Amino acid sequence: MNRRDFLAGLTLTGIATQLPVLAQSVSVPRLLKPSRLNPGDTVGLVTPASPILKEHLKWIQLQLGQQELTVKVAPHVLSEYGYLAGTDQQRAADINQMFADPMVKGIIATGGGWGSSRILSLLDYDLIRQYPKIFLGYSDITALLLGLYSQTGLVTFHGLLGTSLWTPYSVSWLQKLLFDAQIITFQNPANIRVETLYPGQAQGQLIGGNLSVLSTLVGSDYLPNWQGKILFVEDVGEDIYRIDRMLTHLKLAGILDQISGFIFSQCTSCTPGEGNEPSLTLWQVLTNLIQPLEIPAWYGSMIGHIRDQFTVPLGIKVEIDTTQGTIAMLENAVI
Repeated sequence: MNRRDFLAGLTLTGIATQLPVLAQSVSVPRLLKPSRLNPGDTVGLVTPASPILKEHLKWIQLQLGQQELTVKVAPHVLSEYGYLAGTDQQRAADINQMFADPMVKGIIATGGGWGSSRILSLLDYDLIRQYPKIFLGYSDITALLLGLYSQTGLVTFHGLLGTSLWTPYSVSWLQKLLFDAQIITFQNPANIRVETLYPGQAQGQLIGGNLSVLSTLVGSDYLPNWQGKILFVEDVGEDIYRIDRMLTHLKLAGILDQISGFIFSQCTSCTPGEGNEPSLTLWQVLTNLIQPLEIPAWYGSMIGHIRDQFTVPLGIKVEIDTTQGTIAMLENAVI
């Protein structure tokens, strides 16, 4: 399902003045680090957004089995309600149930699409705060990664969905982070270049995710205070003007003026649009909107809708070097 079709036209909703938007950002509770995964642990599968097929579920179970994990499937993983994987109440109940289950050590979203934002108000954040667990996903799951972090302080993880390819490269980073509890420096292979937007180093808590999803949460209670944060964003299948519009939204909301560093990870299949109408390039948009901030910034980290990807922690303090293209964790993400 093309997430853009659902989000088109929503990106600028609610922008009126800077002050009301800033008032909506919340002070995040103390940081909660979940326990690491071990071989033999049980992980829960949930489908918070669009439906998946039985064939997808079999694939996911196979991939997790290869990581020596036992799989518990939530009751509504294969449910369908139009373009959603069950009603809002069903999808939220699945997540609450997985956090409450003492046998489940981590929770993995099966896929993205659309729908995660609809269940943010239905999650039991007191319960989640009491039983912190690994929560993994990306794309539309960005809404849950940000919501869980902002409401509970739980470190969440932007990385493989159940329906992702689970390549050896991607799995190696996931294992280092979630199984081995390593303090990692993320850096692309030498053959995958990065582009420096503004040189320098910066430290701060790493926060971000899918730009389309993040931008629609502006003005809600499900984004953190942005002061001093390192913001990373990624997207897929968006026209360049839409990327421009969403970054402008973050600028008008005051978010870009608060962060200490910026990473535009990947914009997979992002094009000028149909026809021969004039367009800016993505690089022009980034230089127009990001360079004037005069904060360390770069483009090209392996985060997002790509075959080989990093799994990165939201909420953990990092240091970025925009010339080297590195994200260096300054603390472990799991205990």
